Amino acid sequence: MRSFDYRRLADQAWDTDIVNLVAKIHERKGRQDLFIRQKPIELNRLVELAKIQSTEASNKIEGIVTTSTRIKQLFAEKTTPRNRDEDEIMGYRDVLNIIHESNAYIPIRPAYILQLHRELLKRAGLSYGGHFKHVQNYINETKTDGTVVTRFTPIAPYETPDAVESLCNTYEQAVANEKIDALILIPTFICDFLCIHPFNDGNGRMSRLLTLLLLYKNGYRVGKYISIEKQIEQTKDRYYDTLKEADAGWHEEKNDPTPFIRYMLQAILACYIEFEERVGLMDESGDNSTAYDIVKKYTEEKIGRFTGVDVVAHCPSIGRSSALAALKKLTEEGYIIRKGVGRSTFYVRADSKRNRPKFS
Repeated sequence: MRSFDYRRLADQAWDTDIVNLVAKIHERKGRQDLFIRQKPIELNRLVELAKIQSTEASNKIEGIVTTSTRIKQLFAEKTTPRNRDEDEIMGYRDVLNIIHESNAYIPIRPAYILQLHRELLKRAGLSYGGHFKHVQNYINETKTDGTVVTRFTPIAPYETPDAVESLCNTYEQAVANEKIDALILIPTFICDFLCIHPFNDGNGRMSRLLTLLLLYKNGYRVGKYISIEKQIEQTKDRYYDTLKEADAGWHEEKNDPTPFIRYMLQAILACYIEFEERVGLMDESGDNSTAYDIVKKYTEEKIGRFTGVDVVAHCPSIGRSSALAALKKLTEEGYIIRKGVGRSTFYVRADSKRNRPKFS
């Protein structure tokens, strides 16, 4: 069975790009911690939005989909799941809530990972939820001509329990030794977890839930306010490409997780940047600003099209009805232009439609 030894990570000379990414995340983590202490109430709206976006995006990566309207209704408990996809979507929501609320009390041990997996698939009534795989699984790739080839073969079912036990022990030892930055350790753990592929179903979703859990346990709370899963879904081609690079030679213990580490650091940093953009809008608006002032400030800095949902997401200090009322007033005053109807409605700045100067 493949062994795990993270001591080599402590001695590895990381390139400048990796070092800079880690430093930037450390810096932004400090700023986020300060803002959380100063304005915890204003951030509550970001939490609920992040849960919805995380659930939708992580399931979408796996081809499990429903409409955004249905997801919001399910989250608000205004309806019940009507098919297996929606059951699995709500299962993800359930585990997400557990991690948000109880991360400090979830150790990185096989028994707890199995329990989270059971909760993930419980609503769908899948009997293998909470159990390691009992048949060999494969990571396949579909070529442009439609043929399917096996890209990677995870370890055998009989080796899986011991492999997960060894992986968790290795991670915990590395954390206790404090010689490896958690931002290096977390993607390495996730890469190994995905190479083990311990379950018959739900490996990708579990890897993203574990990413959130590990970040929480190491003091990185950005995933509470900004969806890491959405960032991954928006760049999923690179996500899969870097995993492919990182698992080459894995069985022989010759793989290099650096491409995946770099990708995850970039994704985490992008989430911190988005967090600062949203809370920065609160600060610039000031405590005495009206909803109109806040939304107008957002539209003045927005390039391209945007929707009412975008405005609500980026202006967490005001409510949905206030944000939409401000959009209506800005439209009537000619600051922005409304286009489309119904769910297809979006807005653009009026100055983006001015006639270009003519040159002779």
